[in-house]
Amino acid sequence: MIDEMMFAGFLRGDPVEMVSCLTVDLEVPAHAEIVLEGYVDPDERRIEGPFGDHTGYYSLADEYPVFHVTALTHRRDPIYVTTIVGIPPMEDGYLGKATERLFLPLLQLTMPEVIDMDLPEVGGFHNCAIVSLRKTYPMHARKVMHAVWGMGQMQFTKTVIVVDADVDVHDYAQVAWRAFNNVDPGRDILLTQGPLDALDHASPTAHWGAKMGLDATRTWPEEGHLREWPPDIVMSPEVVTRVDAMWAALGLGDLSGRGRLGRAPKASG
Repeated sequence: MIDEMMFAGFLRGDPVEMVSCLTVDLEVPAHAEIVLEGYVDPDERRIEGPFGDHTGYYSLADEYPVFHVTALTHRRDPIYVTTIVGIPPMEDGYLGKATERLFLPLLQLTMPEVIDMDLPEVGGFHNCAIVSLRKTYPMHARKVMHAVWGMGQMQFTKTVIVVDADVDVHDYAQVAWRAFNNVDPGRDILLTQGPLDALDHASPTAHWGAKMGLDATRTWPEEGHLREWPPDIVMSPEVVTRVDAMWAALGLGDLSGRGRLGRAPKASG
């Protein structure tokens, strides 16, 4: 876990100035727009909801802790910052993508073999993580799956898809191509159980359930693949140049970034 104020200072490039609260023994950012002070009795709960959530569904009513306000302070003419959530994509999706980019370097501190990561917006970010891997030993993808499930809020990730380093995790056509063609269900799908987000309505129990890992990397002989692994179909440089010239002549640019499977995918990172 990372202290939130320390992370905020990292983003600002400067420490966050803190001040003491009026009614509780805590400190808060000195220049916060609005501060609510109070306390929570762990034995007191009340029904909350249903609310529309970023998953695109209404979260069901349930009992949650009660916050008792003891003081409210604010800046002069404070700004109340909020977002409207609903069926993705919505405006909160941009915050989720920013978080994805900000936390990737932190993920790479403990897993330097990770090239890139994508948290699909349509999955509510915590339902799926696509990770590209610089694979160096058998079952390396399994290690990455378990590591993702063991990192802070990433523990709520329901599905982890691991692809090779040359796959662009942000190109869902490339990821689907690898997953549909490289995965042997009996060998490459890992099913386990663990914590899930409170908003996950698919699990038969609240807050925990099944998780799935898909190893969509090229399978090595050491991992039990007894047949020769086929090479990718890749255009020769000469053909790429000629086709790009044809597309440019038609005013359509070139093939770069079009997610075409007949062309060698670009590595990210």
